Amino acid sequence: MYNSLYQILNERFNVSEEDLIEARRIQTEKGTDFSEILLAKKIVTERQLLEALSIQYDIPFWPELPIEKYRNDFTSHVPIQFLKKFIMVPLIVKTQASDEDKPFNDGGWQTSEREPLKYGSVVVVNDPACLQPMDDLVRMLGYDDIKPVLSTKEAILFAINMSYDLSRGSAEQLVQDMEENGSTIISELEEKADLLDDISDAPIIKLVNHIISQSVKARASDIHIEPYQDSFKVRYRVDGILYDFLTPPKWLQPALISRIKVMANLNIAEKRLPQDGRLDVKIGHQEIDVRVSTLPTSFGERLVLRLLDKSGSLISLSDLGLSSDKLAILNSLIRSPNGIILVTGPTGSGKTTTLYAVLSSINIPDVNIITIEDPIEYQLQGINQIQVNPKIDLTFAKGLRSIVRQDPDVILVGEIRDHETAEIAVQSALTGHLVFSTLHTNDSASAITRLVDIGVEPFLISSSVLAVVAQRLIRVLCKDCKEAYTPDEAALDSLGITRDQLKDTVIYRAKGCENCFHTGYKGRMGIFEMMVLDSGLKSFILKTFDSNQIKNEALNRNMLTLRQDGINKVLSGISTIEEVLRVTQR
Repeated sequence: MYNSLYQILNERFNVSEEDLIEARRIQTEKGTDFSEILLAKKIVTERQLLEALSIQYDIPFWPELPIEKYRNDFTSHVPIQFLKKFIMVPLIVKTQASDEDKPFNDGGWQTSEREPLKYGSVVVVNDPACLQPMDDLVRMLGYDDIKPVLSTKEAILFAINMSYDLSRGSAEQLVQDMEENGSTIISELEEKADLLDDISDAPIIKLVNHIISQSVKARASDIHIEPYQDSFKVRYRVDGILYDFLTPPKWLQPALISRIKVMANLNIAEKRLPQDGRLDVKIGHQEIDVRVSTLPTSFGERLVLRLLDKSGSLISLSDLGLSSDKLAILNSLIRSPNGIILVTGPTGSGKTTTLYAVLSSINIPDVNIITIEDPIEYQLQGINQIQVNPKIDLTFAKGLRSIVRQDPDVILVGEIRDHETAEIAVQSALTGHLVFSTLHTNDSASAITRLVDIGVEPFLISSSVLAVVAQRLIRVLCKDCKEAYTPDEAALDSLGITRDQLKDTVIYRAKGCENCFHTGYKGRMGIFEMMVLDSGLKSFILKTFDSNQIKNEALNRNMLTLRQDGINKVLSGISTIEEVLRVTQR
C-alpha cells in the first residue's frame, strides 16, 4: 500500500525521495502511521495527502461539504462521540427531485432515477483505511450501500457539529432527558462543589454548551436567562429582537446559572449582588467572547450573556449603510486634522461598530491612533487601546489626560459621560487632535444640548465639533423570502410616503423562511442622520442651544433625518415600513 502512495506522492506531487525515505525510516522505528509522519514533518499538506489517497483508493475527494443539501436526521441514531473519534460523517440526500437537487453529478457514480438515496448517500471520512468503523456506521443507519468520500478533518468536524447543533428538538430533548433523571442529576450536583469537575457528558454542561452554540448559529447578540415564579426562560436577541428559545423546568435554574457563573469565573456562592465576568468559547471556526452579567431578582439570578465574534472581520465604511453622498462627506470629515466627531444613539445602535470602521479606514502607519474604551470590543491591529478600569481609578478623564501626552494624531474616547471628559476632549480638539466619541442622545441636534448640560460652553462647541452623526439599526429583509406588495394608504401616511414616490419602485415586506429562522429578516444595517456644523450652523449654536431650533436650522440646510434615511432604505427594497417605524418612532 505504501509503495503505491510513495509513488503517487513522488510522481504526482513532486515529493522528494529523500523526504519519503526519511518518513519511511521514522515509521519503521516508531510504528507511527505513514500519513501522520508526512503531515507532522510538513512534507505534504493535508489536502495533497488526501488527493493522493483519492488516487490510490479511487475515492472522490471533496474539500468542501455541501451539508445544506443533506438531512441531519441520522443524529438520533449515531452518537456524536463515535463520529468525532473516527472523523467521519454520513451525508444523506434531502430530496428525490431533479438533477439540480443532486449536487454530485461528478461524484463518480451513476445510478437510476429510482435510486436517489444511493446516489446521494455517502460517508465522508478522513482515513480511507478506517473500514470497520465505516461498516459499523452503515449498520447503524440501516442502509445497504453508502459510498465513501474523502475530506479534510476541519470540514468533517464542522459538518458533525453543524448537523448535531441543527437537530430539531435537541435542546428540548436535553431538558426532557434531565427531567427523566432529575433526582440523579440533583444528587450529582450536591456531591460536587465545582461544576467544572463534572465530565463533559454531564447534562447541565451539555445544555449550557447547546444554548451557547445555538445562539451563535442563530446570529444572536445576547442570551437572556430570566427567572420567574414558577419557571424560567432562555431567550435570544437576534437582529435587535428578543425571541423565546427554551423554557426549562424551574428546578434546573440553580444548576444552569451556577454552571455559567463557574465558566465566567464568578462567585457561585454570591447570589445577592450583581456580578460581571467573561469567558471565551470556540465554536467551529468562530472564537466568541462572552460577557456575563448577573442581577439578583426576587425569583433568582437573572443572567445576560453578550456574544462578540472575535474571529469576524470588521465592517468597512461602505458596508455601514451610508448613502454615497453621506459616505463622501464622512470620508472627508474623518481626514480632518483636528476637531470632534460625535456618534450618538441609544445602547445597541451600532455606534462602536461605526467608530471602529472609521478608525480602520484611517489606520495607516504615519497616523498615531490611541483609544480609551469600556469595554474594548475588538482588537485593532496597529492601534493602541486602553481599557477603562474604575477599580484602579482609570477613568475616561484620567486616561484621556495621559493619552494627550502620548503625541496622538487621532483619539477615540469610548463615551463622553461627564464634564471633565468633555472638557479634555474639547481642549484636545482645539490643540490639533482629531477626536471621536459617542453620546447617548436621541438625535444629532440633542448632542449639542447634552454637551451644554454637562458644562461645555457653546462657543467651545462651535469651535471644536465638526459633525454629529445619529444612527439606529434596522433589520434587513431576507433576500430568499422577501415579497413585493402594495402598501395601504395608512402605512404610507405613517412614514410620509406619497404615491408619486412609489412610481417605478417596489415595496417589500417580510415573509419568513428557514434561512432567516422564519423572521423575514437577516442581518442589520444603519440609518443615519448627519449634522455637519458649517459656519452658519456654528453661528446659530452661539445664539441658542435648544435642540429643536438647532434641528430645524439643520433641516433648512438639507440635513436628512433618521426617518427620511429609513424611507430611502424602504424605497430601495432593503427594509420594511414596519421596521423603520419601529426604530424611528417619534
